[in-house]
Amino acid sequence: MLNIVTNPFKAGEKLSQINSPKDLKKFPIEDLPQISNELREFIIDVVSVKGGHFGASLGVVELTVALHYVFNTPYDLLVWDVGHQAYGHKILTGRRDVFHTNRKYKGISGFPKRSESVYDTFGVGHSSTSIGAALGMAVASKLEGIKDRHHIAVIGDGAMTAGMAFEALNHAGHLKANLLVILNDNQMSIDPNVGALKDYLLDISTSYTYNKIKDELWNWLGKLKKLGPIAQEVASKLENAIKVAILHQSNLFEALGFRYFGPVDGHDVVRLVQVLNDIKNIQGPILLHVLTKKGKGYKFSEEGDETFWHAPGIFNKETGELVKVVPPKPQPPKYQDVFGYTIVELAEQNPKIVGITPAMPTGCSLNIMMKAMPDRAFDVGIAEQHAVTFSAGLATQGYIPFCNIYSSFMQRAYDQVIHDVALQKLKVIFCLDRGGLVGADGPTHHGVFDLAYFRCIPNMIVAAPMNEVELRNMMYTATLEDVQLPFSIRYPRGNGVLTDWKKPFEKIEIGKGRKIKDGKDICFLSIGHIGNFVVEAIKELEEKHNISPAHYDMRFVKPLDEALLNEALSKYPTIITIEDGTIIGGLGSAVLEFAADNHYKNDIIRMGIPDQFIEHGEPMELYEECGISPNKIVEKVLEIVYNTQSQKQDSAIKLRK
Repeated sequence: MLNIVTNPFKAGEKLSQINSPKDLKKFPIEDLPQISNELREFIIDVVSVKGGHFGASLGVVELTVALHYVFNTPYDLLVWDVGHQAYGHKILTGRRDVFHTNRKYKGISGFPKRSESVYDTFGVGHSSTSIGAALGMAVASKLEGIKDRHHIAVIGDGAMTAGMAFEALNHAGHLKANLLVILNDNQMSIDPNVGALKDYLLDISTSYTYNKIKDELWNWLGKLKKLGPIAQEVASKLENAIKVAILHQSNLFEALGFRYFGPVDGHDVVRLVQVLNDIKNIQGPILLHVLTKKGKGYKFSEEGDETFWHAPGIFNKETGELVKVVPPKPQPPKYQDVFGYTIVELAEQNPKIVGITPAMPTGCSLNIMMKAMPDRAFDVGIAEQHAVTFSAGLATQGYIPFCNIYSSFMQRAYDQVIHDVALQKLKVIFCLDRGGLVGADGPTHHGVFDLAYFRCIPNMIVAAPMNEVELRNMMYTATLEDVQLPFSIRYPRGNGVLTDWKKPFEKIEIGKGRKIKDGKDICFLSIGHIGNFVVEAIKELEEKHNISPAHYDMRFVKPLDEALLNEALSKYPTIITIEDGTIIGGLGSAVLEFAADNHYKNDIIRMGIPDQFIEHGEPMELYEECGISPNKIVEKVLEIVYNTQSQKQDSAIKLRK
């Protein structure tokens, strides 16, 4: 249920008349540049005030307008990849008046979402899935005997660097399916693209000879192909021969069975419409190479740091300056920065330590190490599977790889963790950033499954720190000689709780938790940062309700601290486990299993992420919804204590009778 609030943002003269692609098609092609400008201004107006992704959608404004102008969406199936490029798409497909709710609690999603609109053909919060999905749609149309439907995958923002994209290209070329792949080439993901493919595309896009002849050839071949089948065949062969001769190599995409067209200026909307009309009815797989600039049309993003302008937060539209809320006192650091500075500190002491990330050096703060030690920190592109196996290879040679991957992205490399790391008992240290509920990015990015999916893997050490000092000590402990197993450390997005966190390293005993406080009435077992919510809740319970809970920070879900569990289960009839991971398979499940195996009969209550996908919103709104905010923890304890007291009173009454 969308939280519809009156739209405070005014669209331009022409954009205000467009509530669907059918409305867009009513305008003459000469009006498309103005519509593109109005669409770009509307995105800038809303995002500058409400926040969200920024540069990616600005870069594809003209492409978005051209696609909906040429193709018959939603009958023609359009897949966006990565989904944060699709703001313009959302605005043109009936969501202009609710766009200000983008990424807000109960508002529209920041990514295409099938349940939100028929124009959103596939959910695309992660990258590199568009070609495979669109290919599946194309094959389905063929099986249904549908011949007039187009299937378009727009892939950009670094998504082509992932193996999935090439797996799908390879399959599409083999099937000869009617599929149009549009490569939105802006040389960027969140950080600048890396890898040989980037260099290859740059060679194509900057070849003066190729581009000059290509433009002349394209016009001439278009005329020649109208003369009949024989002329078409000659034209195709001539086109391919000239491409090979000019580029001095077979085109990579044509080697995979695609007809390659481009590169084309992605900011010339009229030219894009002409090109799309020219190629849309060509049979078989086609790749159109479109050159765009991330942040196009907004001076400060074009001239500034494209990584910063990927999702800058709220800013002053006129000056480009961030609107910052100055806190009244110094704030704790972000967990990602604690990781970034700590790995450098550890690497200075140990020359075998290296860092790896799949295209998120700024997001996870490995960029700190990349600057300090460029030869020992690696951005492998959007390739989580490769990141894990690459780390495993380093580990076989005695290196200590810190493989930093967002929790939700680590899901993409699960087999590699099992087969390439855990099975071989290789010492790879997985630092899982964005563990727990991440907020506005929503269900595609919430990192709620890692405790469960790592806990079931043999040979894994699975840990989560409650604060920044614990994170440092876990990282330090993982590097020590007597730890020779894969080690997972998960921590949340955002700030920690300590301002004085740069303490000397201390070894933590593997599988050893810690007692935060004793109590009389009830016992909490927590894992990770959410233990700080428990501390806050306990303070209120003691001060306002005269309830005395005990609290243990488990630190590890694998191996479990059995001595600590025996102590807690022996002393407290009621145990509450709490985690910001899925309630199925995580800490609560582990404690239940331990209690059952050891014949304890305690009342064990699990608090965590319920068995459903959690939507987007501010983190505390989502913690409230899941019942694990400090306020909800207090409510749960009061409910338990009240029920217990009522049951005792009922028993006493029965005994008197």
